[in-house]
Amino acid sequence: MPTPTSWNNTADLAGTWRLGDLTVNRLGFGAMRLTGSAPFHLGVPSDRERSIGVLRRAIELGVNHLDTAAFYFSSTRSANELINRALAPYPDDLVITTKVWPGRDPSGAWWWATPEQLRGQVEENLRQLGRDHLDVVNLRVPPSRKGTSIAEHVGALAELRAAGLVRHLGLSNVTGEQLAEARTIAPVVCVQNAYGVGAPEEEQELLRRCGELGIAFVPFSAIAMAIAAAGSGQQAGAGERADVLAVARAHGASPAQVRLAWTLQQGPHVLAIPGTGDPEHLAENVAAGALRLTAQDRALLAHRPD
Repeated sequence: MPTPTSWNNTADLAGTWRLGDLTVNRLGFGAMRLTGSAPFHLGVPSDRERSIGVLRRAIELGVNHLDTAAFYFSSTRSANELINRALAPYPDDLVITTKVWPGRDPSGAWWWATPEQLRGQVEENLRQLGRDHLDVVNLRVPPSRKGTSIAEHVGALAELRAAGLVRHLGLSNVTGEQLAEARTIAPVVCVQNAYGVGAPEEEQELLRRCGELGIAFVPFSAIAMAIAAAGSGQQAGAGERADVLAVARAHGASPAQVRLAWTLQQGPHVLAIPGTGDPEHLAENVAAGALRLTAQDRALLAHRPD
């Protein structure tokens, strides 16, 4: 039985979705892990040429949706600058999504932008990426602001959209109520929240609501949630759920591929943005877009262990 990584797969096999007027393959790429063995100032910085090679290979495999942020940097690497170095001049169909509200100073310390400071964050992304506008900007809501009004920040981004610096707006780390509030101010094309096998009911409901509204739901940490549950420093698959392992064995796939396939099969509006700095993992992740789980598989994975 051939394994998913042995198939000649490309990202378009997962299907497409539209972010406003921009069509993307539902299997995309997250840039955070390009900067090193751990995000931000932790771990060992990546090999620059290897990271550049991963980005170029992702495009060759049909990836046309990249997720990044100006605050994705380690001691000597910047995800945005790696993307610029690897891919500029950019392919016509490439959509780059970035995030604002969180920021980091040159030493790596975190700060949170006021509505008035969002323009500076947008311009920082523009400089690093070498673009004159950003395709999609997600307003990444701080954990401390869950359940509070985000109207001022959404309004500030809507002004940047009207000025032509931003093409489309998205939200990240939000509640259903915050999504509803934002939509009274400006159109929202995507919601990017933590989501994966075993996600809580409130995230399941938000995913369903996005589908009803025609808004893309873009989970982050669909694979990393398993590693986090097992404990930091664990290898991929360590501490993995027994049901995920059983489905993986049945398909000759890896647990990560099962988690990605399950994510994509939650609805045609659901995208995936797995990230890696390893070319073999990249090929494995892209191959997961062609993995079709059965109804029995999905029922097994729907169980949330106590």
